[in-house]
Amino acid sequence: MSEHEEKYNVNLLGSDEQALRLSRLKELMRRAGIVDAIVRDNADIYYLTGRVFRGYIYINVERDLPLYFVKQPNHLYSEPAELLYRIRKPEDIAPALAALGIETSMPALELDSISYTEASRLRKSFGATEAQPDISPVMRGARSVKTAAEQEMLRRSGAKQTLVYERIPQLYSEGMTDIELQIEIERASRLEGCLGQFRVAGPDMELFMGNVLTGDNADTPSPYDFAMGGEGLDPSIPVGANGTMIKPGMPVMVDVNGNYNGYMTDMTRMYIAGDIPAEAERANELSAAICEQLAAMMTPGAKAADLYARALQMASEAGMEEYFMGHRSHAGFVGHGVGIEVNEAPVIAPRSRDILADGNVIALEPKFVIPGLGAVGVENTYIVHADRAAEVITTARTAISLLD
Repeated sequence: MSEHEEKYNVNLLGSDEQALRLSRLKELMRRAGIVDAIVRDNADIYYLTGRVFRGYIYINVERDLPLYFVKQPNHLYSEPAELLYRIRKPEDIAPALAALGIETSMPALELDSISYTEASRLRKSFGATEAQPDISPVMRGARSVKTAAEQEMLRRSGAKQTLVYERIPQLYSEGMTDIELQIEIERASRLEGCLGQFRVAGPDMELFMGNVLTGDNADTPSPYDFAMGGEGLDPSIPVGANGTMIKPGMPVMVDVNGNYNGYMTDMTRMYIAGDIPAEAERANELSAAICEQLAAMMTPGAKAADLYARALQMASEAGMEEYFMGHRSHAGFVGHGVGIEVNEAPVIAPRSRDILADGNVIALEPKFVIPGLGAVGVENTYIVHADRAAEVITTARTAISLLD
């Protein structure tokens, strides 16, 4: 089989890597009392196959391999061939399973992302009389622990994102607005290989390519659950750059897309034209210190809530608690898992019940919004290891950089 033909295999992960991911998923399914599930969310399909297609994946804890029910594209194949079924509608799945002798009353569904209409159609086709179980939290749990192959994908994204950030000072020209600088950063990112897609979990989360915040715009609350807000260019996407002119001494916070291969790293760095205000430098150094302290605490078994408490304590001891994670509106977390989506588990928040595990990939973003100055802070992505310290994979310098 040629390399050209091989790329149309529905499973691009290879048998060994897919087996690793399925093994973890099935173990979590068993713990949740779930026997089988139908997956149709793009992020979950990508996790299980290494590609996105329109259709469904059927997983049963007693079966070694999943079944693929594909609507589009029509050129995909599977080895063995009997794992892949061409379908026109979701109602085709139940009779196909029945023909294989697979008895199921109603597989679990991703109730966090599937539409009510589609869930109802599937439920009716299986003759279910009770509400279907939810596979969404199980999928989140499986994806929160990255395999060695996933970690390498993230390292590669982090290296590419770092290269782009190091070029940002040269992308600036005097007289630029925040959106003009962001466009240049986006162009540099795309030329470096950024896919552009900013995949975010949740029905009410939207963002294009990232967030560049300049001056007081950073203190504008956003309806989205991001660490920072901003007015945006239009009320239809009220977040981020709003056309503010970049002036000397005005902090510019850059938090842009790190998706270079389907796995996203998350990084924030600070830039200033002209002299660096002492208050901005102090806040940035505090943010970097919090990252360093929390990274040292990120070992398997650590409580996410304890990490947040330590970050808040350091902000309070520095007299910066009022500005910690916002000013007019405060984010309720200081870090989050990243991977296929930018907001994965675990969540570093005061009421989080998450316990860190070997293979978690976490972005820490202790930021401050200071009235009259703007947003200041750094963000880094780390891999949690059992046998060594947390590994930082976004390695651009953390000090404030001067815009040329």
